[in-house]
Amino acid sequence: MTPRRVPGPANRLVAVLICDGVALFEFGIVAEVFGLRRPELGVPWYDMVTVSFDPPPLTATGGVRVLPSHSVRMLAKAGTIVIPNWPRLDEPPPAAMLDAVRAAHKRGARLLSICSGAFVLAAAGLLDGRHATTHWMHAGKLAARFPKVHVEPSVLYVESGRIFTAAGSAAGIDLGLHLVRQDYGSDIANQVARRMVVAPHRDGGQSQFVASAMPPVDGSLAPLMEWASARLDQPLTVQSLAKKGRMSLRTLARRFEAQAGTTPHQWLTHQRVLAAQRLLETSEASIDRVAELSGFVTAETLRHHFRQRVGTSPMAYRRRFAQRLRVA
Repeated sequence: MTPRRVPGPANRLVAVLICDGVALFEFGIVAEVFGLRRPELGVPWYDMVTVSFDPPPLTATGGVRVLPSHSVRMLAKAGTIVIPNWPRLDEPPPAAMLDAVRAAHKRGARLLSICSGAFVLAAAGLLDGRHATTHWMHAGKLAARFPKVHVEPSVLYVESGRIFTAAGSAAGIDLGLHLVRQDYGSDIANQVARRMVVAPHRDGGQSQFVASAMPPVDGSLAPLMEWASARLDQPLTVQSLAKKGRMSLRTLARRFEAQAGTTPHQWLTHQRVLAAQRLLETSEASIDRVAELSGFVTAETLRHHFRQRVGTSPMAYRRRFAQRLRVA
């Protein structure tokens, strides 16, 4: 008996909208997540193309020359459009680009921006009345120029309907994995993260600011996090974490903020949601049992936190991603 393959997204064509001055790091993130072939996963993967409204060749950061692979007509076919950055913050994007982005959104495509790419979505009017983010260095300018946008200056990424905005640089990895998780489920997303040698999932609401990028070994929370992750089915609390870590609640909170960019309670809840996702995908346990095994105790509590963080119900998630066994 072998598990049935997880179905891919309805439309896997990803168009990356690049321009003269494209940021290589952000573009590299998009190529790593969506552009690499991944036959080991056993699922139909994304097809990535690059397009530009600027005449080729384009100059990327570092003086590298880039040639788009397709014409901008591909924007009318893509199910997902990614804008890695917009380098000319003091210039409005060309009208043709804004028209194409609006048309794509109108027909149902998903739109993603990383770092200053949010300025393109804002200029198109697609962020009006929405919450969005960008790199903290540009957040003030984005808010001042587009007062109808609710700018979140300190989070990693924001999802608002079919529009996704990420903060600068590595936050694009988090957003990319978030989409993979939506399209293919947590098991596939975790495998991609492992190949990329990054954390499987950071919640979008985590802070962009981490006080200590390299915490002292004797102050690392990694052993405590590993201990807690192996006991999510037990009645863990912030108090029990502090007791196990032999520190006060205040010290625990300070270290979580510095090293993880979140609170102990938020981290623990998020780990339980991830555990519930894995159980829903890979087991036939009842919702009540999933709630027990993931530490939520009751199905009602599971449904509340699951919908809050995943945007759907546990049953709807299972119907979409469950790997049911069948005879090979």
